[in-house]
Amino acid sequence: MFPDYDVIVVGAGHAGCEAAAAAANMGSRVLLVTMNMQTIAQMSCNPAMGGIAKGQIVREIDALGGYSGIVTDKSMIQFRMLNRSKGPAMWSPRAQNDRMLFAATWREMLEKTPNVDFYQDMVKGLIIKDGRACGVITGLGHHIQSKAVVVTSGTFLNGVIHIGEKTFGGGRVAEKAATGITEQLVELGFEADRLKTGTPPRIDGRSLDYSKMEEQKGDEEIIGFSYLPVERISAEEQRSCFITYTNSNTHELLKTGFDRSPMFTGRIEGVGPRYCPSIEDKINRFADRERHQIFVEPEGWNTVEIYVNGFSTSLPEDVQYKALTSIPGFEQAKMFRPGYAIEYDYFPPTQLRYSLETKLIGNLFFAGQINGTTGYEEAACQGLMAGINAHLKVKEQDPLILKRSDAYIGVLIDDLISKGTEEPYRMFTSRAEFRTLLRQDNADLRLTALSHQLGLATEDRMQLVESKKTGTKEIIAILQELSLDPQEANHYLQEKQSAPLNQKQKAAQLLLRPNINLSEMTNAMPALATALNRFNRETIEQAEVQLKYDVYIEKERELVERMNQMESLEIPETFDYTRVAAISNEAREKLKKIKPRTLGQASRISGINPSDVQILMVYMGR
Repeated sequence: MFPDYDVIVVGAGHAGCEAAAAAANMGSRVLLVTMNMQTIAQMSCNPAMGGIAKGQIVREIDALGGYSGIVTDKSMIQFRMLNRSKGPAMWSPRAQNDRMLFAATWREMLEKTPNVDFYQDMVKGLIIKDGRACGVITGLGHHIQSKAVVVTSGTFLNGVIHIGEKTFGGGRVAEKAATGITEQLVELGFEADRLKTGTPPRIDGRSLDYSKMEEQKGDEEIIGFSYLPVERISAEEQRSCFITYTNSNTHELLKTGFDRSPMFTGRIEGVGPRYCPSIEDKINRFADRERHQIFVEPEGWNTVEIYVNGFSTSLPEDVQYKALTSIPGFEQAKMFRPGYAIEYDYFPPTQLRYSLETKLIGNLFFAGQINGTTGYEEAACQGLMAGINAHLKVKEQDPLILKRSDAYIGVLIDDLISKGTEEPYRMFTSRAEFRTLLRQDNADLRLTALSHQLGLATEDRMQLVESKKTGTKEIIAILQELSLDPQEANHYLQEKQSAPLNQKQKAAQLLLRPNINLSEMTNAMPALATALNRFNRETIEQAEVQLKYDVYIEKERELVERMNQMESLEIPETFDYTRVAAISNEAREKLKKIKPRTLGQASRISGINPSDVQILMVYMGR
């Protein structure tokens, strides 16, 4: 019934979809196994992609040839570039999406991808032979053979849903949990643990009074996520989101359910996401705050369903409802379904190699929430990397490893493998020490050539990158050569409260002033507009960033060079840490457990001191 596959992907969430697409586009024959073909690429929580640091990840996925950016652009109902008031290292794209269209677009793209087969069934076990994963065993008893397996199980492994005092099994509301894999892997020697996440109630938008809320419109220019020329909505078509706030009455009503809360009564043992806490956790931890922000987000073009962002909860339904109706604009709210918490199994990611292959079992890869992360974007980028590396392993080629200085994806994977996580991991710009280099605007310049060499990024993508590189250099040369006349420049400078020119000045020099923007300069100065009119917005912006922030970019490149010296010092996998008597017991245990690949990785392990690293260098003859 089933042919032999190169790669089997277990689970069709964001990680599974990217893994299947990547391996297939590189030439592997792929089977994507999911418990429900109708929920492929389901947005289980809020219908949005991107945001602070997450937007950078989606652009990196796109630059590498993944699908998330294209799907996001095709299904967005609103776009905003966050943090525009800060430097470009902090700019982060975010889209509000049509939930149904997002999933339908993903499925359509996968079905159009040659080499991807689908099968609906639960995977209850893995076929392991001679220490390698060789296929899967399904709930219907099928033994399907493959050369590698990528497990992207999301919140389904032994998932338990909590709503107040009610508890029932499930991987998502109205969907059953997956069983068998955890038990098998623990028996094989893997360490497993539990995490928790949650989601807010869904509301009938017709029952809300938007006049009591603040409207949050999209940007006047839609930049999007994909570097390809994807057809996107116009700025005028965008749907608005709205903002309202809880109040002291809301908080008091929520507290009436604390004695029935699974969080506070101890029924939930898994640790929840610190940076996306439930509303009951917020009012408990931040008791001094009089109100909390609530984002009212439409679920799509053709639905009245509303996602209440900021009101994640597992309190009893009656308490949820009473508290909701105390929020301005929600007085007459009708609930479609209550919020809930879900506990699920994960495998601490220190058990993985940088390729996302497990250390214990060869050709077995983990991606997404099984590794302790939270968020669609974090899952999708892991799926992409696991799919790429599963294909490379099958073809007996070296894995693709992204360093911390290459991409946010590299930061995420290094954090997981070197430090592990005991709570759902979420990406922030502050986690990246080289964020001036890892901007959302240059992900294609950083990563597309690398992916193209592997056969994933298309020729079209490479041509766009080459055109952007050439154009950027040309624009910088123009700005460094073009002298602007005071008569032409001073009106604009006066508007910006910047000192007027007394004599001609090079455009590049003028651009270095605070609050001076190349787009505005071009609109205000005909000579500049004429010189740059053949270039697109993206290339002009790239040239501006490179010129304005050249000193900072260069400084980070120097730091990267220094760090790479440590990354080049490899530690043999068979290195015996027991003979290094001078390091602490804690350091020895951590090193034995994680088995760092390089001295650079060793230095980032929690509990490893600089002196431990120096001692290791001596023992390695460095």
